[in-house]
Amino acid sequence: VRVFESHTAKINAVAALPDGQRMITASKDKTLCLWDLKSGVVLKKMEGHRGALNALAVSQDGKLIASGDARGELIACHGETGESLTQPIKVHSAIILSLDFSPDGAVLATGLDDGTTNFVSTRTWQVQGNPIKSGCVVRCVRYSPTGTLLGIATRERIEIYKPGKRQCVIKFKAHRKTNFSLAWTPDGTRLLTGGDHQDPTIREWDVSTWKQVGEPWNGHATVIKAIVINSAGTLVASASYDNHVRLWRLS
Repeated sequence: VRVFESHTAKINAVAALPDGQRMITASKDKTLCLWDLKSGVVLKKMEGHRGALNALAVSQDGKLIASGDARGELIACHGETGESLTQPIKVHSAIILSLDFSPDGAVLATGLDDGTTNFVSTRTWQVQGNPIKSGCVVRCVRYSPTGTLLGIATRERIEIYKPGKRQCVIKFKAHRKTNFSLAWTPDGTRLLTGGDHQDPTIREWDVSTWKQVGEPWNGHATVIKAIVINSAGTLVASASYDNHVRLWRLS
């Protein structure tokens, strides 16, 4: 339908804004681009990062955009204008690999390659409380729809926490080696996980028991980098290093 061209290096993250009219992309070229989806025009190119961008998040109300880079720095921008709200914030010396806003937009969770998950207040833009220490690379962090749980995909396992109290609910082995991606269903009753090249499947988990539902979803040939679910909870899209996007019917 359309090719969006502006970045000069690999694009590591893409997010649609809630208005359905725009998207934001984050690149290894250290910039973000805010795009008009209908015309393909770059509405704003956002600079300020000193390292390659790996992670991107948009708050549910679309008012905040956060990006994280290879130097462990975070920048927050206004969702409407793309104007920076902060100078680069040093979250950690480690690479930021994943970001997710809590449903109320009050907290930003940051997953780092040194095995920690930090929490940043969106009121003060300061790291708050103690981090969660997983002990191995954190590939993905995702809040449940109510914000009462935080899913963390690490190199070795899936970890589920009550984020406010930093209380661990469960840790379990989901894939043979690295767990790369996570997505909660809109009703919060299921968690989907994506594996790496040794186990390139999506697996579905019942949140009430943390047992696997049905058989693994087969189709991709290697790492499943991202999973998203539509708001109706009927369709799942997955993106892989095999250069394919697959669309699945959740039922």
